[in-house]
Amino acid sequence: MKKISPSLTLLALAINAFAIGSTEFISVGLMPMIVNTFNISLSQAGLTVSLYALGVTVGAPLLTILTGTWNRKTLMVSIMGLFILGNLLSAFAPTFLLLLVGRVLASLAHGIFMSISTVIAADVVRPEKRASAIALMFTGLTVATVIGVPLGTFIGQHSNWHMSFVFIVVIGLIGLIATSILVPKGLPIPGKINLSRLARIFTNKSILMSLFITAFGYGGTFAAYTYLTPILEGTFRFSASTVVIILVVYGVMVAIGNSLGGHLANKNILPALQKMFAALALSLLFLFISASLASQALGLIATLLLGLFAFMNVPGLQLYVVQLAEKFTPKDITLVSAFNIAAFNVGITLGSFVGGQISKGSSVVFTPLGGIIIILLAMFLIRLAQKDQASKL
Repeated sequence: MKKISPSLTLLALAINAFAIGSTEFISVGLMPMIVNTFNISLSQAGLTVSLYALGVTVGAPLLTILTGTWNRKTLMVSIMGLFILGNLLSAFAPTFLLLLVGRVLASLAHGIFMSISTVIAADVVRPEKRASAIALMFTGLTVATVIGVPLGTFIGQHSNWHMSFVFIVVIGLIGLIATSILVPKGLPIPGKINLSRLARIFTNKSILMSLFITAFGYGGTFAAYTYLTPILEGTFRFSASTVVIILVVYGVMVAIGNSLGGHLANKNILPALQKMFAALALSLLFLFISASLASQALGLIATLLLGLFAFMNVPGLQLYVVQLAEKFTPKDITLVSAFNIAAFNVGITLGSFVGGQISKGSSVVFTPLGGIIIILLAMFLIRLAQKDQASKL
């Protein structure tokens, strides 16, 4: 059988990441509709984001452990099947509880997919291109932000939010077909994972600190991003149709930022991440000031700047933990990657929870401030990591 090109494998991963990215953030665009359908509060509707993230947090390491002996292609096909099932349940959920159940099922597929696909992406290219390869795989997520989420929101606005999830099911089917054709059968299988591997990971100071950096650095964005549609509609007074256009342009900025982040993180990861976090914190501060002034013009600029810096850090954060695993626990790279995917989603859960509590206690206008505090914690941890590295030279 003809060997599948690494580029085609990365394409398959990106298609699946597009499907997963579309469902992960679709609730952001559908939030007002979900609130109206089930007659719930905005903070309750935020559970569609935070519980999804919690499902990824649990699912990534747990399912990675349970499926360590599975053929990677068989596992990928099973993952996309679970993803489709979860979104079908969400699409036809008659109650808010069943909607949450569907979200959790889809999130379990998300978690294990991202942990496995990141390792595959890093392995199929030369070492100096790893961050760029991971960024290419994550391009599926950024394209989902550009196209998937706005298009899903548009579909919901012009029919109903149930059809938005049907749209995601269709994308999932395309991803399933891509997996069947473009993912090779002979990928390395990690093997059975025992508890001693967990001990090696969680007793390593550098790896443990990197997981906290991921959680805080990535999660700070979601204090504001989870409630971006209510901010755009309620605070800046943009119409629903205009919000769709803004989300498209926001997604373009995310794609640009992700690509730049991949290139910047190929060398000197920690200094690059520190600069990215600083820029992200400043963009959140600008969003807060714009929202306080209720200025549409400033709000638009602030939203686009947030898009540029929000996910710029993702390739670097993922590559950093993979490099640490290669150095300290080379037999556990896939599992460490799974825990880092979990850390991303601990951050989402934390950020969306903080944003929900702020919006509940005062106003969504103040949610960016919660995000800034979380990001400052990540910057502090990076400084500690840099000092630790310097002491070992």
